[in-house]
Amino acid sequence: MRIAIDAMGGDNAPQAIVAGSLDAARAYPDITLILVGDEGQIKQHAGANLPANIEIVHTTEVVEAEDEPVKAIRRKKDSSMVVAARMVKEGQADGMVSAGNTGALMTAGLLIVGRVKGIERPALASIWPTMGGGSMLTLDVGANMDAEANHLYQYALMANAYAQIVLEREKPRIGLLNIGAEPGKGDKLRKEAYPLLEAGPFYFVGNIEAREALNDKCDVLVADGFTGNNMLKLIEGFGLGIFGELKKVFMKNAMSKLAALVLKPGLAAFKNKFDYAEYGGAPLLGIDGAVIKAHGSSNPRAFRMAIHQARAFLKGDVLGKIRTDLSEGGEQTS
Repeated sequence: MRIAIDAMGGDNAPQAIVAGSLDAARAYPDITLILVGDEGQIKQHAGANLPANIEIVHTTEVVEAEDEPVKAIRRKKDSSMVVAARMVKEGQADGMVSAGNTGALMTAGLLIVGRVKGIERPALASIWPTMGGGSMLTLDVGANMDAEANHLYQYALMANAYAQIVLEREKPRIGLLNIGAEPGKGDKLRKEAYPLLEAGPFYFVGNIEAREALNDKCDVLVADGFTGNNMLKLIEGFGLGIFGELKKVFMKNAMSKLAALVLKPGLAAFKNKFDYAEYGGAPLLGIDGAVIKAHGSSNPRAFRMAIHQARAFLKGDVLGKIRTDLSEGGEQTS
């Protein structure tokens, strides 16, 4: 398994990317990591003794966070992201991991790597922690702002395969994000998608309201990209706000600081539960290769977990299962 690493993408690149890649290379001798980026900077952070399963491919350009995605992918031909995607397309790598510009990575996935035959629109999937101590895969969280009912059906089909293999859920519960639990609820898109999901070759548990989404009601939550992305950002913002307000409360006076000391272990465990580093990256499902989007501010641990996801994706042949399920599930129309 050969995985191309966009060593120059992300807020903490290349230092955190290189460190996380070194950790992963040592932990997983069955993979080869190809660090794509400025060779001088990579070697500066990697040190002299590189593991045998790490290679370096030198590039001269970087896709920046503020770059317009399509222009960046088309014009920066020698950027670390574009070269990594091209390696996947040409079979020099089986997958890639990047913490860089999300829009640019999705564009590279579409324009360079290409889609799985039969998939109309890829989806960006994100793993969220749930209140029961587990996790839930949510898609689409931003790859496509608009969607049709058949797209939601394909999202469910792909996520079902990913959840079975990577998340190790024997029979993933598939839910549809909606404004009510009853089958007739929602807008035109949700009403048309419901019967398709109900007839799909997976365990569909019906509509899931946003207030119930994190209460372990499903293993996969299906949404259009506009709705999913807004919910993702709401949860991220709320989480940051809660921890900020808790800090203010506990730092208010001597008594509250004493209480904070007593509660510190429990609060630390609670915070870690919602730490993105625990969940690695977000797979871009529907692309003809293992393309994993790591968090933009990934530290070494978070990036290593993203590589772990790419390895599990490849080792379990998620793409093969998606192709099989597409063939057996057939094309659904509303």
